[in-house]
Amino acid sequence: GAESTAGIPYWIAVVLPRIFPDYLPGPGGYASLGLPWEEGKEFPTGFSKRTVIIPRVGFNCALCHSTQYRTAPDAKPVVVAAGGSNTADIQGLLDFFSNAANDRRFNAKTILTEVDSAYKLRWYQRLLYRFVLIPLTRSNLREQGRQFAWTKKRPRWGPGRDAPMNLTKFNFLGEPDDGSVDHTDFPEIWHLAAREQAGRTYTDKTHLPVPPHSSTMLMNLDGATTSFRSVLIDSALGLGARNTPYFRQRIPQLLDWLRELRPPAYPLAVDDDKAKRGKAIYEAECASCHAAGRDNRMGTVIPIEEIGTDRERLDTWTQAAADGANKKVKSLGIQRTPMTKTQGYIAVQLDGIWLRGPYLHNGSVPTLRALLAPASERPRVFCRGYDVLDGENVGFVSDARVDPRCAEPGPPAKPSPWDRPGGPGWSDEWPQPHVWKYYVSERGNGNGGHEYGTRLAAEQRDDLLEYLKTL
Repeated sequence: GAESTAGIPYWIAVVLPRIFPDYLPGPGGYASLGLPWEEGKEFPTGFSKRTVIIPRVGFNCALCHSTQYRTAPDAKPVVVAAGGSNTADIQGLLDFFSNAANDRRFNAKTILTEVDSAYKLRWYQRLLYRFVLIPLTRSNLREQGRQFAWTKKRPRWGPGRDAPMNLTKFNFLGEPDDGSVDHTDFPEIWHLAAREQAGRTYTDKTHLPVPPHSSTMLMNLDGATTSFRSVLIDSALGLGARNTPYFRQRIPQLLDWLRELRPPAYPLAVDDDKAKRGKAIYEAECASCHAAGRDNRMGTVIPIEEIGTDRERLDTWTQAAADGANKKVKSLGIQRTPMTKTQGYIAVQLDGIWLRGPYLHNGSVPTLRALLAPASERPRVFCRGYDVLDGENVGFVSDARVDPRCAEPGPPAKPSPWDRPGGPGWSDEWPQPHVWKYYVSERGNGNGGHEYGTRLAAEQRDDLLEYLKTL
C-alpha cells in the first residue's frame, strides 16, 4: 500500500532508465542494478503497479527479499520469493533516482518526448504530467536524495545489503547522524513457523488482526524485537505505507503466508553418502544452535563476546533508538510489540542455507566452506552480486570464475561515477550481472568470529557441506 504516498507516476518510472543510462552501472535499465527480473514481467521483482488516481509504481518487500540464482552461467535465472536478495543494489537505485532528479534533463519536455515514443498520452494526461506529476516527482526524488545523504559518508552497501537500523534512526525517526555503520545482508524471511518459540504466547492486543497460532520470535538479527509482525509493520512504514484498511488487511495475510512458505530444494546433485556422514557432523557441531524444533539455542541471542563477529551492526542500535521507534509507531495509531536493545546476534535456523550466501550478518564470508575455515584464512577480498551457485563451496561464485579481477586484492581500476575515488565499486567492464568487490577491511565488513567447525578435517568439512545443501 505504499504507492499512494511513495509511488512514482508510471510513465516516469518507465522512461527514467532510457533518459539517464549514464547514471546506471551498465546496460539493461533497472536490471543493471542487479534487481531480479522474472521473464515476462513489466518491472523488476519488488516493483508494484497500482492505480491510485493515476497508475503508480511503488516498492514492496520483494525488492529486498527475493533471491535470484542460476545453476550455471548459461542457465535461466530463478527468482525465489522471501529469500534475501543477493544481487540487488538498493543504494545504487536510490542514487539513480537522486542523480536523475538533480539533472537538467529531468523536465517535462524531455520526459514527455520519451513517453511519446512508446505511448500517446491523452491531452489531459499530458497536462497532468507536464504541470503536476513531473515537477512533483522531481521535487520528491530530490528530497529523498537529501534524506539519504548520510549514506555517502560511509562505505557503500553493495548488492544484497542495506543499513536497517540507521534507516530507522535517520530516515524514520529523523535522528542526527551519529557516524555509526550497520551494513547488513537482507535476511531470508521464509518459513517463519520454524522460528516461533513454543510456549511463549503472543499477547499484543491491537486493532491489527493477529493469527491465533502466532507466538513470539526474536527478529532483526540482533533480537531487537520479539515479533515478525512488528518487523513487517516497521518495514512497510519505511516503504511509505500508512495505517489504512488495506494496510491492516495485508499485514496478517503476509504473516500467514510467510509462516508456511518453504525454501526450494537444492537444485544441483547431492552425494547422498557424503550427506549422510555430514548429518552426524552437523548434529555434533551445529545443531545445538541451529536445529529447528528443539530445545536448544536457536532463536536466542548469542552474546557478542562469544560469537565474535563484527559488532558495528550491534552497536548502531541503542535503547534510545528503540524507545524512539516505539513512540513513533504508536503515534501513527499502530500498536505493536516494542523493540529493545540486545547484546549479541541471533542463532538462526539454516533452512535453505545454500541460497543465503554470502554469510554472517554483514555478508562478509562468501561461502560456507570459507565460514568453516578459521577467520585468519577467510578471503579478505571477494566479489558479491553474482548469481551463479557455487556447488563446490556452497554459496555463490565470488572469485576469479566471475572475472579475474575478483581475485585481485587492490581496488578496481574503474570505479563507478558515484563511488568515492579509489574505493570498491562497480565496473562497467564486468559481465552481467555486475559484481562488486567486497573488502573486509572496510568498517562494518569484518569477517571474524563464528569459529565453530573450523577444526574439522578436510573430509569432514566436505561431508558437512554436502549435508547443508539438503536443508
